[in-house]
Amino acid sequence: MNSKASGKVVLASIDSSREGQRIDNYLLTALKGVPKSHIYRLLRTGQVRVNKGRIKPPYRLKAGDVVRIPPVRLGDNVSAGIPGQQLIQRLERSVLFEDHDLMILNKPSGMAVHGGSGIKHGVIEILRHSRPELGDIELVHRLDRDTSGCLLISKRREILLRLQQQFKENRIHKHYLTLLKGRWRNGKQIVDVPLRKNNLQSGERMVRVSPQGKAATTVFLAQEVFSDASLMEVELLTGRTHQIRVHAAHIAYPVAGDSKYGDTDFNSIMKARGLRRLFLHAASLEFLHPGNQKKMLISAPLGDELVQVLSELT
Repeated sequence: MNSKASGKVVLASIDSSREGQRIDNYLLTALKGVPKSHIYRLLRTGQVRVNKGRIKPPYRLKAGDVVRIPPVRLGDNVSAGIPGQQLIQRLERSVLFEDHDLMILNKPSGMAVHGGSGIKHGVIEILRHSRPELGDIELVHRLDRDTSGCLLISKRREILLRLQQQFKENRIHKHYLTLLKGRWRNGKQIVDVPLRKNNLQSGERMVRVSPQGKAATTVFLAQEVFSDASLMEVELLTGRTHQIRVHAAHIAYPVAGDSKYGDTDFNSIMKARGLRRLFLHAASLEFLHPGNQKKMLISAPLGDELVQVLSELT
């Protein structure tokens, strides 16, 4: 269904396959090519309605809902633009695994997983453009823009729901590699400290340790200890925003290259050694394939630029 092509209001009936999907994600699929900012404008102004009532972006669809989708014409003021071929090829080269149900990417650092806040094209927008035959392609989870590594993408709605259920039940194991300030002396350390998101007046999102926050658990284990830094393996037992970065700073071992929660002097030292990005990499994903029920362990190699930084440490 493509309402912008018809030039008419579309009344779309929701079946059980869409139950539980957020209305904004549904519209991004239904209105291919329409910028995310315009989708939110349609919702904010009440042009999109569910069962004749206004709804907000977090609304989750129910079987039997009727969604009113207005005609949308892409003109000078509403243009998503087309991702450049170089960007598309870069993402295609990053595919670690792909089958009929899902794909796993080694997401490059600096590439957002979705557009918004001044970003025209994130991973999902690029894939929707380059793979138009995949009508239900969705992010299963997210990585921060500056974090590289394993990113799980579903190709079918039922696969998305099953993978999201595995995340909820902590049956998907995520391991990261990160470089922390200082010589690690703590052995295997479990940091179990709640985190709370705050939005500053500038619009910047910050995460703080707070008793009023949501439960967050991170496991740190040293892989190699240098004179003034430590390469760590990190396992996330929960998936909070900026969790590794905030927990690392909380225990006084901030992540190298972290301009938001890190140590300015340490970052300057690491920059002199060639570090030009956040040293945080989603190294592996372990989960049960929801289609064939096989155990999956997918690893993403550390980028050459991070390997080079490690070679400069003693």
